[in-house]
Amino acid sequence: MLIRSPKGTRDILPTEVYKWHFIEKEIAKICSDYGYEEIRLPVFEHTELFQRGVGETTDVVQKEMYTFLDKAGRSITLRPEGTAGVVRSYIENGMASLPQPVRLYYNITAYRYENVQKGRYREFRQFGVEAFGSSSPSVDVEIISMLRLLLDRLGITQISLNINSIGCPICRKEYNRLLIDHLRPHLNGMCDTCKTRFEKNPLRIIDCKEENCRKITADAPALIDHICEECKLHFEELKGGLDNLEIDYCVDKRIVRGLDYYTKTVFEFVSDDIGTQGTVCGGGRYDGLVEACGGKPTHGIGFAVGMERLLMVMENQGIRISPPEGIDIFIAAVGDRAHRYAEKKVYELRREYLSAQKDLMGRSLKAQMKHANRLKARYSIVLGDKEIESGKAVLRSMESGEEKEISLGTLTDRLKMKQ
Repeated sequence: MLIRSPKGTRDILPTEVYKWHFIEKEIAKICSDYGYEEIRLPVFEHTELFQRGVGETTDVVQKEMYTFLDKAGRSITLRPEGTAGVVRSYIENGMASLPQPVRLYYNITAYRYENVQKGRYREFRQFGVEAFGSSSPSVDVEIISMLRLLLDRLGITQISLNINSIGCPICRKEYNRLLIDHLRPHLNGMCDTCKTRFEKNPLRIIDCKEENCRKITADAPALIDHICEECKLHFEELKGGLDNLEIDYCVDKRIVRGLDYYTKTVFEFVSDDIGTQGTVCGGGRYDGLVEACGGKPTHGIGFAVGMERLLMVMENQGIRISPPEGIDIFIAAVGDRAHRYAEKKVYELRREYLSAQKDLMGRSLKAQMKHANRLKARYSIVLGDKEIESGKAVLRSMESGEEKEISLGTLTDRLKMKQ
């Protein structure tokens, strides 16, 4: 084949795109219910935004970004995630002057050069939510409850919520000393990436997926056991809020998330289903990110959901998304005059927000009716010279076979009545 789609990309065909529409509709509805407004972002940003926002020691920045020089020699990167772009927009567009918290959501494509596997692509779709301006654990509870409710609305079961606290920069600085002391004797056994992280950002080593590194960190001190009093209080209030909403959770001391900007609350929803085990979605608080990107100190929290991963979980659990209904009517025509008449009638029906089609391939009448069945038409009529001259035709229900002669001038009204 001369041209193929690049590795790690895929086409979403009409035969499945309705599933995406269904989820996107549910996302838009729950965001509206919670008071979150949509933001649309550029596909690419200046590379420095992700270096400063995501973190230079992360796998995303070190290994996975699609970065290139534009014609003016500027370093540009296809967005690998959504949060950094939202933060940039929050700063650039003066959203700090708006009533706080500012609640935003996005539905984007993102790009990471990584190993392609089931449910994981190099171009992927991501839904995310961000809230700026509040330090209250109540916002953490709201964000988590929103994601919990979305999963419930989609019918997804066998999903567990795991939470943790990774503290603030102050208590994390003290913890890093403990972690470095624990890891130093094992430094030679670590992967090359973790060796570079050892001095710059040892916390990232806990997130490493390499088997040797996981063994080394298995009995490392847990950060949550060394957080300051303020962070402890925040975490206790988060747990109290989740208890109040009767949202089940487990404290997982190993969650640190894969991006540098997280502080205090981090969480993941993990699939317990044998076919899709692993993290489905996750997020956390990032109280220093806006300042790191050039804004004023601003509290923030958010989450992101990989849409491909979400669909894979739904399909594995047998959750059926109904395909779209068929068209309102198919107008079959016999002869040139009838085809012209049908062309005009279809246009008139569409102007009235009815879905109507006619043959465009020169099919026989029998083939036109087969095509009407493929389109799942609710009704059909057949037009020829006789029908045009009399102004009457037979309206047929494609489901029941019931037929009734009607005036062509009343077709629009009759179809609206039957909607």
